[in-house]
Amino acid sequence: MMGSVLHPIVPSVWNRADTQFAVALESPWYRQISELYSTIYFASVDFFRARQYVPALVPITTGSISSPMGPGSDSEPVKIRLHERDSYLADSMQFALEYYLRQGHGGSFYIMTSFRGEDSDARHLNQFYHAEAEIVGGLNDVMELVEDYVAALCRAVLASSTSVQHDRLERYLSSGRPLRIEVDEALAELAGEPRFVRRSDNSESVVTAAGERELLTRHRSEGIWLVHPRRTTSPFYQATNPDRPNHVLAADLLIGIGETVGCGERHATAEEVMASLRLQHVNPEPYDWYLRLKREYPLRTAGFGLGIERFLLWVLGHDDIRDIHPIPRLKGEAWPL
Repeated sequence: MMGSVLHPIVPSVWNRADTQFAVALESPWYRQISELYSTIYFASVDFFRARQYVPALVPITTGSISSPMGPGSDSEPVKIRLHERDSYLADSMQFALEYYLRQGHGGSFYIMTSFRGEDSDARHLNQFYHAEAEIVGGLNDVMELVEDYVAALCRAVLASSTSVQHDRLERYLSSGRPLRIEVDEALAELAGEPRFVRRSDNSESVVTAAGERELLTRHRSEGIWLVHPRRTTSPFYQATNPDRPNHVLAADLLIGIGETVGCGERHATAEEVMASLRLQHVNPEPYDWYLRLKREYPLRTAGFGLGIERFLLWVLGHDDIRDIHPIPRLKGEAWPL
């Protein structure tokens, strides 16, 4: 028996740094958050270690961002000046994970901070924690890995915590593999609802955050895969779907507030990467080393990134990601100052 489930009051003081300083030390909510971070961290290490994946100890700065500004970008990079050179705080170190695999490993992973420059809101933080992994294999391989990983995290939380709503996690675990829906099918299903479908900068239709939640509601599911997005709404590094050249081998796992995990297969050759960079109107110069990697060390790989705070939102049944950090890292509200 897990005992009675407790529901700590959410202080919601993320926009009052002076107040949060003491609240984060005294509130049961934030104590629960710290305990859940611990559970997720150690469960993640155990999960990847059991598969003999190597931990990638990577820097937090990069000259080759994985979300460059372009048609396929969904975030704004954080540019800095470091040692008299322009650089970026990492939005992801996926490229470094791909590099590690060329040493002959079957998988590599890390848990680290990612940085985003756009304004924060209930779904987005300026600094958040990423659990990312890259493996030798393709899209179906990494989707199966994600499903196993999320299930492992659910079991770890259920085994360690009496302060979460167990029914949500238990429903997910008992429902089998998440439903798979083609992005084009989802767009057709949600068509005519401006809240659920919007136009991207290049006039392509994309499912909104509200649309993602609507799909979960309509299909009465705790988890849905949205698979095979269109080429021009996806990052340049996602491999082209050979059966549908205008689409890519990528997928997002929707749970809770919507997209919580993104995954995809990568281009195998330098020629494919270059063609995608041109299509996305991305300057290839910062990616010279990445092109060399594909040219000199060709390898079929795929990877994923799980937003830990978004996962915790689902675990806790909460709807504002800014309440998930004991130490806030938001524009204008970061401390220690």
